[in-house]
Amino acid sequence: MKPSPKTDVIVVGTGPGGATVAREMTRRNQAVLMLEWGGNQAIKGTMPQFARAAAIPGRSFLMTPDLCGMIRGITTGGSSVFYYATAFDPPLETFDACGIDLRAEVDEIRSELPMQPLSDDLMGPMAHRMMASARDLGYNWQKLPKFIDQDKCRPDCFRCNYGCPEGAKWSGRMFVDEALQRDARLIKRARVERVIVENGNAVGVEYRRKGKVQRVYADTVVLSAGGIGSPLILRASGIKDAGYDFFFDPLISVMGTIDEAVGGHEIPMAGGMHVEEDGYVMTDMTLPWSLHAVLNTAVGRIDQLHTHPKTLQIMIKIKDQLGGRITDTGGIRKRLSEADKVKIFKGYARAREILAHAGARSIHRSTYLAAHPGGTAKINDVVDTDLKTAIDNLYVCDCSVMPEAWGLPPTFSLIALGKRLAKHLAGGSVRQGEAVKGPAGEVNQIHAFGSR
Repeated sequence: MKPSPKTDVIVVGTGPGGATVAREMTRRNQAVLMLEWGGNQAIKGTMPQFARAAAIPGRSFLMTPDLCGMIRGITTGGSSVFYYATAFDPPLETFDACGIDLRAEVDEIRSELPMQPLSDDLMGPMAHRMMASARDLGYNWQKLPKFIDQDKCRPDCFRCNYGCPEGAKWSGRMFVDEALQRDARLIKRARVERVIVENGNAVGVEYRRKGKVQRVYADTVVLSAGGIGSPLILRASGIKDAGYDFFFDPLISVMGTIDEAVGGHEIPMAGGMHVEEDGYVMTDMTLPWSLHAVLNTAVGRIDQLHTHPKTLQIMIKIKDQLGGRITDTGGIRKRLSEADKVKIFKGYARAREILAHAGARSIHRSTYLAAHPGGTAKINDVVDTDLKTAIDNLYVCDCSVMPEAWGLPPTFSLIALGKRLAKHLAGGSVRQGEAVKGPAGEVNQIHAFGSR
């Protein structure tokens, strides 16, 4: 096995946390190598591409013992390629309690990325109808902030689920591309199996690509392989307490049919409400026909396959109790607790009320699903407040470090943690608009995503 040349930083995984670390480190003139298990094909926004990256059983689609299906994106950019770009603020008080202040990083992100609710023109008719119904019933249903450059968005587009081919929706790929422009390297289809440790120090990683085991070396290793991938690598590297007592944000969709066909092509999660006291969030959720068909077929509602343009849908996502474990082969051994089910069915009852008031009938729910697993390498448990493990020069920056269940999309938090970690690793900060020397000494101007 021929060793590769040494680099400054290896980043394993290119979701929001890893992509941010890679981008920020290249802005500080560090040599960065990114390793990604998935591919890096151009985003087409199609069902086949989505299925290859996020719906392969045993790889990107995992099932729990009580038949809760969990989807994760295995591609450059990770699950952020297929998320709905909803920018919920980081839980600052939770991080404060851990000894981490993210306020400076949050301010930087607000200055760099678009983070506005959708305009009325981009908010679809289904979302408008559900917002009107919820507000008429007295609920505090509001538009949700989005990591979307709305000038690039197309009305009546349904491709958020499949990946945005217009470049309107922020994903980790955008930061990966920025890092590559500053001479970072990306090795795709490389599944990292373990960290190489010598005398208590991380010195590189071992990965498998095209059936061959290869090694790369660096001064620093950052694991950002996600809430399932990172604990598996940690265990294989000697940190055996990773991968236990985690969360995975269980959810259901509640669907009903109205009389008129008003669309079915719109941006999901345009509006909703966070019922914090009951531990769940509810949002509108319009899906493409193919995913609409999958959800209905899974619960035996074949009679609903033709109703896509007439379907109103609300998603209920809960803050679940910590528990379970990740198996050594990457399986999920976690069951919904009775308290989790109570939360789900409280939301279900409220969603039925809103849909019925909006004129929907044949109201029914999907099976259990789950999204963004985390807490498998918690802050002040597996990593410290600098996200460092017990192995020197080995860090973790993804949803696995979240200290507790939160029940909301974690993207904003992960970008902030990535920025903070990069500052710790390299020292100092690079702010938007500053002149930054590129790898060859040229001076580049830093611009925000979505700026003109």
